[in-house]
Amino acid sequence: MPDVFDEVHRRCRDGEPVALATVVATWHSAPQPPGAAMVVAADGTVVGSVSGGCVEADLYERARRVLDTGQPELCRYGISDDDAYTVGLTCGGILDVFVERVDAGALPALDAVAAARRGGQPAAIVTCVAADDGTSPGAGPTDPARRLGRRLVLTGQRTVGSLGDDRLDAAARADALGLLAAGRSGPLRYGYHGQRRGDGISLFVTAYATPPRMIVFGAIDFAAAVTRIGAFLGYRVTVCDARPVFATARRFPEADEVMVQWPHRYLRTELAADRLDERTVVCVLTHDPKFDVPLLELALRHPLAYVGAMGSRRTHDERHKLLSEAGLSSEQLARLASPIGLDLGGRTPEETAVSVAAQIVAARWGGTGRPLAALDGPIHQLG
Repeated sequence: MPDVFDEVHRRCRDGEPVALATVVATWHSAPQPPGAAMVVAADGTVVGSVSGGCVEADLYERARRVLDTGQPELCRYGISDDDAYTVGLTCGGILDVFVERVDAGALPALDAVAAARRGGQPAAIVTCVAADDGTSPGAGPTDPARRLGRRLVLTGQRTVGSLGDDRLDAAARADALGLLAAGRSGPLRYGYHGQRRGDGISLFVTAYATPPRMIVFGAIDFAAAVTRIGAFLGYRVTVCDARPVFATARRFPEADEVMVQWPHRYLRTELAADRLDERTVVCVLTHDPKFDVPLLELALRHPLAYVGAMGSRRTHDERHKLLSEAGLSSEQLARLASPIGLDLGGRTPEETAVSVAAQIVAARWGGTGRPLAALDGPIHQLG
């Protein structure tokens, strides 16, 4: 949640403490994923959301209390037949939310994350959100409960802060780097000294991964619309075309970069430089065999998140035949989304871009693309 982080960092830098509420666990049809956050400032300003409105009013009061006392709280919100009229989630899900005061003492950690993000590097904040020690209050500085709210920050090879135990720090660092590589936030559970089979310490990793990439091949009007919606979805968008007259920054102002290069050569260069990963989306809009076939042959041999290609059904059949002759397996060919997009009935470039984006989102989260009214079960599959 970049807007939330920026708000926390700015206010702490100005000497203003804030209360930060973060979703650290979800079950069933929860409306927001782990990592969703809301910040409440001393002046009453609220930035962000954890549930889309279901529990924010109650959480605001908790955040104000934490801001005053400095004591973090882990609270659970849910709904059942018995408590349908109390504060809860009308969607039927369950959220665990960790509320903590963040002030100038956190500046070294916040500065480290901000510097990493400015440099285009991933970073993670590991926070102790629960410590089930079973000891009496005031057991001393080694009391696991005293670890509540402690932070460990990871930025490249640099580590800032501590969770209160060297072995716990080492275990958390290794596992948090794995979550960061996958580009997702999530919980970790250990024994007091980092035992992976242990119990007692609950951590939450807030991952600030680099944005996933979208590469749009073919500098046409449809590409401009796909670029706009890709940027809206949070992708770092590259437009690539071999024709310099069409591949210009002026025609694609929302793109992060516009490359003039043969498509398959550009993709090969990016793969060789390890600048693509399993979150990368490729949209091939050229519908010209001399561009499409070598490009798709290369893309489908790598574990990218999505590979789609524009064209008529006749174009698809001919393309499929050429790719098969090039040696692609049936499993690799099955990964090709062609003709690109979902059947929304759209006609304009913008409507086509919506159908492409819908298919990308469905592929990312395992959606069916069918109307929700025609399906049973939870709407949000987060737990």
